[in-house]
Amino acid sequence: MVSLIVFTVIAVGLDIMIRNEIRDDIFRETQRVAIEWIASMKPGLPPAAVPSTEVNLLQLVDSRGRVVSASPAAAGRPPLSTVRPPHDDRILHLTECSPTGCVLVTATRVSPQEARFVWNGDSHVVYAGVAEPPALATHILEIGTLTAALLTTAFTTWMVWALVGRTLRPVEAIRERTSEIGVGDLSMRVPEPPYDDEIARLARTVNETLARLEKAVGQQRHFASIVSHELKTPVAGLRIQLEEAVLYPDRVDQGEVIQAGLATTERLRALIDDILIFARIRTVAPAPPEPVDLGTLVYEELITTTRPVPVRTRVRNEVTVLGNRVQLGEILNNLVVNAQRHARTGVEVSAERRGDQAVVTVSDDGDGIAPEARERVFQPFVRLSDGRHRDPTGSGLGLAISRAIAADHHGTLEIEDSPRGARFVLRLPLLGRDVTE
Repeated sequence: MVSLIVFTVIAVGLDIMIRNEIRDDIFRETQRVAIEWIASMKPGLPPAAVPSTEVNLLQLVDSRGRVVSASPAAAGRPPLSTVRPPHDDRILHLTECSPTGCVLVTATRVSPQEARFVWNGDSHVVYAGVAEPPALATHILEIGTLTAALLTTAFTTWMVWALVGRTLRPVEAIRERTSEIGVGDLSMRVPEPPYDDEIARLARTVNETLARLEKAVGQQRHFASIVSHELKTPVAGLRIQLEEAVLYPDRVDQGEVIQAGLATTERLRALIDDILIFARIRTVAPAPPEPVDLGTLVYEELITTTRPVPVRTRVRNEVTVLGNRVQLGEILNNLVVNAQRHARTGVEVSAERRGDQAVVTVSDDGDGIAPEARERVFQPFVRLSDGRHRDPTGSGLGLAISRAIAADHHGTLEIEDSPRGARFVLRLPLLGRDVTE
């Protein structure tokens, strides 16, 4: 419809322009012929009207409206027009129509000087005309331009249809493949067009999103299986204790069963709390960040355990980051508790500025962690044999929670080389540094 409207307007404008151009060409020619005929007139002689161009209608009309001289094609006809140009506008272009057809006429009044020279001052008018050409007399021009407009509209519509179809074909392929992808199988990917345009970038973004979703779902399934295993063990132990108490009431000390059951339920509660914290950090949108002074956090809010292992702190200058105070305190507590669990004589905690980063280091003087196990300890529910021996009730989620919090604050938590024991290093961007997701 838009193409039809546009090309119809163009066709109408082109038709008007062609008509005007044809008229202008004819009127220029009739004016030239009339002026040349007037210039050839002499006193006492009837002017000869022998046309040498397609302008074949020539008439000389005196002041009383009589035809004095005419070309063969105009002989015996009344004046081509009754309109006489005024003295102040000697040339008029006219279209005179009769039942036999229309004529394009230029009416030229002879100048007073020429009238005195030839006819003793009697005013004469020269009419030079030509029959209206078929392009103006019929509707062939309108039919031609409108036909061209319709053909151009049809071609444009077909071309746009083909181009849009070719452009949207990859979109349809992406839609069909996306409709086939379900939670049961996230390994499928949408087809990526070979060229680099908006649709290709959309397909790549969708595939990247699917890859992240597949990874997240895989992690959730793995986490769920580990959680079910970790919860199943204490629940099974509690059930065995209760069944023994029910089946053998005379052989089992009820008080010991109750105490053991309370200890197991307490371990379950702590485990569930850690699981909820870990899941909340990974799935829930973080709270609005606030400026947090890590030095103050180290000095004033560091909660230590009752283990007889001293914690020495050292803070250099002001170390302020943007984040969640409670979560950052959770990282420090987890790292210090873990360090106290393995330390022999003491734990050192330091906070300092290094370039555009805040660096918090927690070191102990224990046996350390083997390089091949440094990444494993950050996985959920992974506990090394030494850790299980020193704290059998631990959940194995403390370091995983700490690394998740660090990542949520656009930072890192790593284990670095140390002359003795283990050294955990937390790096966070300082306040004022631009951080992108």
